[in-house]
Formats: sequence, C-alpha cells, structure tokens
Amino acid sequence: MPNSRVLVVEDEPKVADFITRGLREESFQVDHAADGMIGKSLALANNYDLIILDLQLPRLNGLDLCKILRQQNSSVPVLMLTALGTLDDKLTGFEAGADDYLPKPFEFRELLARTKVLMKRNNAATEDNQLSIGDLIMDLHSKTVTRGGRNIQLTAREFALLELLIRNTGRVLSRAEIAEKVWDIRFDTGTNVIDVYINFLRKKVDKNFETKLIHTIIGMGYVIKVAEAA
Repeated sequence: MPNSRVLVVEDEPKVADFITRGLREESFQVDHAADGMIGKSLALANNYDLIILDLQLPRLNGLDLCKILRQQNSSVPVLMLTALGTLDDKLTGFEAGADDYLPKPFEFRELLARTKVLMKRNNAATEDNQLSIGDLIMDLHSKTVTRGGRNIQLTAREFALLELLIRNTGRVLSRAEIAEKVWDIRFDTGTNVIDVYINFLRKKVDKNFETKLIHTIIGMGYVIKVAEAA
C-alpha cells in the first residue's frame, strides 16, 4: 500500500517523529497534527487512508475527535494510540469509533502490520460498497451515483432499480423479475410501472451521454451494458 495517505495526530514530538519517519520510509504519504483541533481540520479537509490518533491530545482529545469523524460519516480507519491500555480503555475507544487500539509503548513493526491490515480491510469494504459500469459509479454506502464525474440524483426506487441492473450487467431482466426484486410484488401485466421507471432512469443516466447503458430487449425485458456510441 505504498503512497497511501496517513494522518498522524500525536502531540509527543519524539513519538510523532518515530511514526512519521517510519511510515515515510515505507513509502506512505504522512501528514502530522500536534493537537486535536489541527487533526480535526486536516481529517475533515482531506481524504486519508488511515488516521493514527493519540488518545490524550491538547485542545481536543482523541476520543472526541474520533466521535466527530464518525458523526460526519467518515469511514476512514482509525488506529488509536494510548498509554491507557486496560480493557475498559479499549472498549471506550471502540465505542467512540476506533477500528483498532495499540497501547504505548509499541514496536514500529506492530504499528506497520496493523496499519496494513486496516487499510486492506477498508479497501475491500470500499470495493464492496461500489458498483460500476463504464463511467457510471454507484456508491451503496453514501447512496450516490455519478457518471463521467457528474452527480445524478435518483429516488430510492430508481436507485434500487439501477442497482439491480448493474448487479446483473449483461443479463436481460424480465419485467416479472424486476417487479419481484425491486417492488417485492408479482408482476401485473396490466401495469406499465416498470417501463415508466426505466424511462425515468434513462433520462437521468443516458440522456446526456453518447454511450447508452440501458437497453430494451423487445419481448424479453431490459439489460444494462456498455454499447457503442450512437
């Protein structure tokens, strides 16, 4: 995970230098904050792959900073460092939103190993939370959709329909299957609700793009796939 970006929030100069030098030697990009308020500003302004957070910090302690990050829906992994290593201390840290807990003093090898594990786990979770086809990206965690970098606003039902299509990329879905999985109902041949919602999606996902993604297979249903530009 070289070139991953790490924020170290630590007020003890020797410890901070020990961590930042070690991580930079492993090819990580490292920012350092010497107190909780600076750490908060950096954490909320930048995208980090990991935050290494001391518990006892001036101006804003590590527990409160971790809680703030989680309240802001930040999913960045947090490795909490502290001289307080009892079980109760660890549980308090986990309840605040920490992903791992490393008591001081510690060896750099263990810090590095825990850092890599947390990043790998977070990368896997991020991949699981994202679906994509072509330049269309769905984030299942934040419930956002972008295409070519443009935000696309979808209703909850449109989002569910698009998710079903993408999870079945290249496979034709019948109206009956769509009705069952998106509306949780048996398909009524007398209704055109599915065709209506497909049209809603097309207007938002395809209308302003040369490459069309949503296609009708006459007499069979709908499929999402990357086709040649019209």
